[in-house]
Amino acid sequence: MPELHHYTMNFGPQHPAAHGVLRLVLEMEGEVVRHADPHIGLLHRATEKLAESKPYNHSIGYMDRLDYVSMMCNEHAYILAIEKLAGIQVPERAQYIRVMFDEITRILNHLLWLGAHALDIGAMTVFLYAFREREDLMDCYEAVSGTRMHATYYRPGGVHRDLPDEMPQYAESRWHERQQVERLNRARSGSLLDFIEDFTQRFPSCVDEYETLLTENRIWKQRTVDIGVVSPERALQLGFTGPMLRGSGVEWDLRRKQPYEVYEKLDFRIPVGVNGDCYDRYLVRIEEMRQSNAIVRQCVDWLRSHSGPVMTDEHKIAPPEREKMKMGMEELIHHFKLFTEGYCLPQGEVYCAIEHPKGEFGIYLVSDGANKPYRLKIRAPGFAHLAALDEMSRGHMLADVVAIIGTQDIVFGEVDR
Repeated sequence: MPELHHYTMNFGPQHPAAHGVLRLVLEMEGEVVRHADPHIGLLHRATEKLAESKPYNHSIGYMDRLDYVSMMCNEHAYILAIEKLAGIQVPERAQYIRVMFDEITRILNHLLWLGAHALDIGAMTVFLYAFREREDLMDCYEAVSGTRMHATYYRPGGVHRDLPDEMPQYAESRWHERQQVERLNRARSGSLLDFIEDFTQRFPSCVDEYETLLTENRIWKQRTVDIGVVSPERALQLGFTGPMLRGSGVEWDLRRKQPYEVYEKLDFRIPVGVNGDCYDRYLVRIEEMRQSNAIVRQCVDWLRSHSGPVMTDEHKIAPPEREKMKMGMEELIHHFKLFTEGYCLPQGEVYCAIEHPKGEFGIYLVSDGANKPYRLKIRAPGFAHLAALDEMSRGHMLADVVAIIGTQDIVFGEVDR
């Protein structure tokens, strides 16, 4: 047998499986990992410090850019912290819209995770399938906010505007023939709610397609079963949340345990794993997509039958209607003051967390009574998961490190904030 050599190996940050700019220093014995040291700092965005230098309402867009796969969920935690400190009541219709878009965002996140995780391990087709469905959901983002990713749609007191009554449509071009355009526009002839309802009817069969490709695929199981096993006790000690914790068999979900918005009124199940390996975490996220789809459907049904305001009428926090702002001096002053110097929140501190697609995403906010935070601390779920990478990959082969990074669903924008 040839002698095994100890050596140090650099994994990333340019590696296609590094999910952002993860630099991993691996101490190897042959092809077996003896130690994994994650290095952060290459991306550093200083989001927390930037937020402390700006009025509260100027930092909403920064939250989208943290985990740039779960955009509106990041906004949600920040907005909830402001509302809790200011004591703002949010209209019920706005709460349902927020929950609906939270779950759309959860599906968006899990689709990208599924495609990237499968591609890392060597399955190309799933990546293409996942992006097919992501395009439809990106169109929903664009319909309400005008942008496909960084929406800045949630605002203190509600959401920016109500759901549109029509969807943008494809036009004939040298890329799209008439029959193809008619097929693409079939679900776009009505309102945004019609489009989302059509998606919820189609999506379960799409998830079936992903499962046909992967769930019983022997190569997929060889690469994920018994890889990166974490016991439930150890998962709690390591600070795991979200699918990483539920994959180890701990039924903890903030939507059930500490309900916010209207989650207590909705019917859904919390999937949990048994073995705590990469395969169980895959199954948990697949089932979460099905449950999120059911939640979106319930929100669509409620929003169809209930109209009402989507923003508080407190104009110290929310801007007045544009027509009134153009015609009235009082409204013009409110608008000008709100977008230049913002608003002051009462002195105090608050922590608000949501069930982000990756785990518990929390905002700790300290106010000294000024129009900008005295301190802002972001509790990003990926940070705690990355800290466990050494423990999860020790004793595994080099190829398994890629599967473990994929199962953690790391996005470096939130880790290295």
